[in-house]
Amino acid sequence: MSEVQQLTPYEMLGGEAPLRKLVDRFYDIMDADPRVTTLRQMHGGDMTVIRQKLFEFLSGWLGGPSLFIEKYGHPMLRARHMPFAVDEDARDQWLLCMYTAMDEQPMEQALRDHLEDAFFRTADFMRNR
Repeated sequence: MSEVQQLTPYEMLGGEAPLRKLVDRFYDIMDADPRVTTLRQMHGGDMTVIRQKLFEFLSGWLGGPSLFIEKYGHPMLRARHMPFAVDEDARDQWLLCMYTAMDEQPMEQALRDHLEDAFFRTADFMRNR
């Protein structure tokens, strides 16, 4: 009996380089799009560190190397976001940046659908206002 190997979303996306491109584009959009000013202000001036942290988090979250956990331990996403006023508007601004970045990233529609749903659920869970 042979096992059917399931690809992780990380593998389906193409691994490290495409994920890095997605994260970089996400932050480039956040930095430039006037529709996400509130979200951008939450991230302070230099976003170098947070770019790296999101890349490391998404790597493990998507089924690739657990880079974030190896460096920082359990993500505790909600607790880490408590200092910020994350309301529906902030959630929607984050999703606008991510979905726009995803528009520019080649991927199968099934992966796109999965990621949209997973990102929405996670972003919605971050709401604390």
